[in-house]
Amino acid sequence: MSDYSKYIWYNNKIINWDEANTHVMSHVIHYGSGVFEGIKCYNTQKGPAVFRLNSHIKRLFESANIYNIKIPYSKEELMHGCINIIQKNELSDCYIRPIAFYGYDTLGVNPKNCPVNVAIASFFWGAYLGEKGLNDGVRVCISPWEKFSYKAIPAIAKACGQYMNSMLSVNYAKENGYDEGLLLDSRGYVAEGSGQNIFIVKSGTVYTNDENSSILLGITRQTIIELCLELDIPIVIKDITCDDLFDSDEIFFTGTASEVTPVISIDDKEINNGKVGEITSRLKSLYMNIVLGKSEPHLSWLTFIK
Repeated sequence: MSDYSKYIWYNNKIINWDEANTHVMSHVIHYGSGVFEGIKCYNTQKGPAVFRLNSHIKRLFESANIYNIKIPYSKEELMHGCINIIQKNELSDCYIRPIAFYGYDTLGVNPKNCPVNVAIASFFWGAYLGEKGLNDGVRVCISPWEKFSYKAIPAIAKACGQYMNSMLSVNYAKENGYDEGLLLDSRGYVAEGSGQNIFIVKSGTVYTNDENSSILLGITRQTIIELCLELDIPIVIKDITCDDLFDSDEIFFTGTASEVTPVISIDDKEINNGKVGEITSRLKSLYMNIVLGKSEPHLSWLTFIK
């Protein structure tokens, strides 16, 4: 079985993986009423370390607050929970999935007295878009499915039900022979991939979009923006058009699971002759050095598992 470990953190207790159950009439199953995070732990030269743990747990609470989901534990308790479940599962390189969701009480859309359950899973999960895609780049298509408007659903929240939109996009892409789908927003501008933010490079300047394009403000996205500033690579945040995409010198995705993944074609049009670009390679190399604990100035972004 993939995406499996022996133990899971569930409502402040570590229990057997197969015992972490919820009722089929739970609110979250019917309405997607939950929020979650994706976090990675890397096996560094100084031992296992979680990348930007505090930022992820902070965003989990921000997402929950938007939906008025009252998480019954503190940020510190959940951060310790992430560390404890990594240790219990004896993992050194893994993906961590905290989730807070409404359980069983009522079938009405209003959750009323539904309990808020919290779980934290940790398990090994390889490159989201495959090792080949991570190294050599992925082929992407523009999805016929539009990204939902932030005026309809708060795109800055990482909430369960919202990802039905992403599922439609990635399913379309896979069915048509692509690695990933790219959604446009309600205005026709580029939004994001099914689970990744997007960056383009033109004439040495890096561009990405913001919340006006109905995107999740990714923590890896913010990391890359900060690294561009450190490296004196010009970075501009603006709406991105399809013309910008096709005229770009380089394109790459970012995300916790996707890390920095080059995009080598959009709708079968090659980007940079199907090669990974120089700036993409530079940012990807620095990012991987950081998460693997090889960059002393960035060690504060790592929480080491003692």
